[in-house]
Amino acid sequence: MSKVDLSEFKFDGLTQESLADLRDLSEEDKDQMLMSGVVSDMEMRSASYLQMDQSAVHCQSNNDDVEIMDIKDALEKYDGLKEYFWTLIDKDKDEYTRAAHENLHGGYFIRVKAGAKVEDPIQSCLMLKSEQVGQNVHNIVVIEEGAEAHIITGCSVAHGTSSGAHLGISEFFVKKNASLTFTMVHNWGESVSVRPRSAGVVEEGGKFLSNYVLLQPVKDLQMYPSIVMNGPHSVARFNSVIMAPKGAHLDMGNRVIMNAPDTRCEIIARTIAAGGTIINRGHIGANSVPSKGHLECQGLILGDGRIWAIPELDGSAEGVELSHEASVGKIAQEEIEYLMARGLDEDEATSTIVRGFLNTDIMGLPARLQKAIDKQIEELQASNAM
Repeated sequence: MSKVDLSEFKFDGLTQESLADLRDLSEEDKDQMLMSGVVSDMEMRSASYLQMDQSAVHCQSNNDDVEIMDIKDALEKYDGLKEYFWTLIDKDKDEYTRAAHENLHGGYFIRVKAGAKVEDPIQSCLMLKSEQVGQNVHNIVVIEEGAEAHIITGCSVAHGTSSGAHLGISEFFVKKNASLTFTMVHNWGESVSVRPRSAGVVEEGGKFLSNYVLLQPVKDLQMYPSIVMNGPHSVARFNSVIMAPKGAHLDMGNRVIMNAPDTRCEIIARTIAAGGTIINRGHIGANSVPSKGHLECQGLILGDGRIWAIPELDGSAEGVELSHEASVGKIAQEEIEYLMARGLDEDEATSTIVRGFLNTDIMGLPARLQKAIDKQIEELQASNAM
């Protein structure tokens, strides 16, 4: 993975005006947000946060059980958030974490109060609005004991913006018997460099479910979120659907460490290299029994794409149950012929197979978000058929 020259980007002076209502956004910005799963009306959302460039421009909660604010406001309100802020990620891990620590622009703080069952999703959008903008954010999510919530985070560029750098720190805390579903949709541009650094901890009986979708072009992306399961009877699941078009370089994956008995985890990735390069990593470590973990990476190569699948299993206790399945290949000719025999031409048959491979129905996403992702897949198929 090539290094990002941060000096090429503007990390100061690109602020945006506050926005009272997301419906006041331009139609182009609304459309870009929708393609990353974020809607402009709050009818079906519990809370919403929007950052543009280096400014938090909108923050609103419609649910008394959901506290949402800009990270800078949270640091001031909660005396530096000493229990959470930079506790899971080392600020000196690399040049990107150091940059985010030294020049914090914003990011969201989300707290779901103990026992709350939040039905409508909480949403956030981190958008690059200006050309060559550098964006440093730090997000903290706390799901208190017995609470349940779904957070949809969309990362996007504004219409017409093609280049930028996003450095994002995220720390997740899932308390005892709490449940968090975290859905991230990346909708970047062809010349955007992205460096998320994410980590989380799950306590006894907690559940962390992650959905990740990347179907739009991005120059290069490096991310390896890590979840530590410190409580018995905790669960972690990662589901990813990833496309790398020509020119894209993606180095990504997931890591889960099971430190307590009666823990379960699953990492499943569906990747397509349509001319781009994907390095797909997965790591499950088990240090206590009983524990069960499964890692699965299925890769499909279209054209001259390239995929490295790197699964790792690390068991340090007798009786752990860990498994992995990885495959990389092309669409089988007999599958295409089977569909052609039923009336489809070759392009239609190929599109049908790819669409099935990129199926996100298993993620259980909200209908609006599922519709936006289906639209992305259709546009992807149309562009590849040209």
